[in-house]
Amino acid sequence: MSRLGTRVEVRLDGVAHGGWCVGRHEGQVVFVRHALPGELVRALVTEETKRFLRADAVEVLEPSPDRVEPPCPFSGPGKCGGCDWQHASLDAQRRIKARVVAEQLNRIAGIDREVVVEELPGTPDGLGWRTRVRFAVDADGTAGLRRHRSHSIEPIDSCPIAHPGVDRLEVPRRNWRNVSEVEAVVSAGTGEAAVIVTPTTARLPELPKPAAPAAVLRRFRNGRIQSVRGRRGVAEEAAGRRWRVSAGAFWQVHPAAADTLTGAVLEALEPKPGQTALDLYCGVGLFAGALGAAVGAEGRVFGVESGADAVRDARHNLRDLPQVRIEQGDVAAHLRQWVDLRVDLAVADPPRAGLGAEVVRSLAALRPQRIAYVSCDPATLARDLAVFAESGYRLDGLRAFDAFPMTHHVECLAVLIPA
Repeated sequence: MSRLGTRVEVRLDGVAHGGWCVGRHEGQVVFVRHALPGELVRALVTEETKRFLRADAVEVLEPSPDRVEPPCPFSGPGKCGGCDWQHASLDAQRRIKARVVAEQLNRIAGIDREVVVEELPGTPDGLGWRTRVRFAVDADGTAGLRRHRSHSIEPIDSCPIAHPGVDRLEVPRRNWRNVSEVEAVVSAGTGEAAVIVTPTTARLPELPKPAAPAAVLRRFRNGRIQSVRGRRGVAEEAAGRRWRVSAGAFWQVHPAAADTLTGAVLEALEPKPGQTALDLYCGVGLFAGALGAAVGAEGRVFGVESGADAVRDARHNLRDLPQVRIEQGDVAAHLRQWVDLRVDLAVADPPRAGLGAEVVRSLAALRPQRIAYVSCDPATLARDLAVFAESGYRLDGLRAFDAFPMTHHVECLAVLIPA
């Protein structure tokens, strides 16, 4: 008999990657959202497999002392899926994330390490930090955020974790008929803003004007972005430099993340004048720029990035550092070409999918003295650390940063040295 749509009473004694708490009901594992470890809840089953159930806590019978009232009215069972831990205190959120990282490292890579998740400056209440928000739009032109594991849209009027500059654009309070998505982008440092729309028709529809000054761009279904009016992106400020960031290029969404991570990478790698460094998945050149300044005119930095817009931005941003060279293309392919390159240091900041075995082995084969691996997914980080261990590298240090408060996401920096 199917349990889908039924309610089960379950005591939660664990946490799992992705914003879930874990318990058992009649011997079957149950993953529950909107709950906290230690709680007894009544949960609505939303998914059933042969091995486990997924459910939403709809009634808390015995609350955790870490439970708080969610600051967002759109957070909760069946509502917006953007936040996972609004019902937990910020200290509890960081303890939960630390526990998840530690468990992933142990389970996947066999690494036993205590983890502490560090608070980033500037957002003591965990709100108002997200400088990029992608809104989904329904058939009537109403913008909102998707519900958890669903294509359904939760209409909202504002998002408490969005940066005030994003909120000033009033995207969810305008009608976006004949548009499927609207991405709002703001620079916390310069105040520049952009709105990127994805139309559902070949012809660009008439668009509402953002409530605050902003560039407007169009995203095609193949990912290409075209300027409609204003600049192609925004200017950012971090690590003592000004950065051009095109609308489609990657930039950290927390205002303090770029500075914090750059400082942490430099501290981890300890670059010295004359050394050669790699910046893999270099984006618009953030780490390459910092490394270029550190290794000086006698050193060399090679950055690799696949995105054309980001490569153009990186070359523009670092045009005053001739010791830095930015290559466009696949990281794995470039590492194969550089098999004879002498490399002292390397930093890698891949997408959520991680480095993968081929890149790990190719990078390890170059034998850099130190590797800084920036990761936004503890599961793929742990998987890659296991391959590094097989390739002669050991974990020398690990830091974790709460760059995404209220969500299950966490940014990690792993430092590797030859075993």
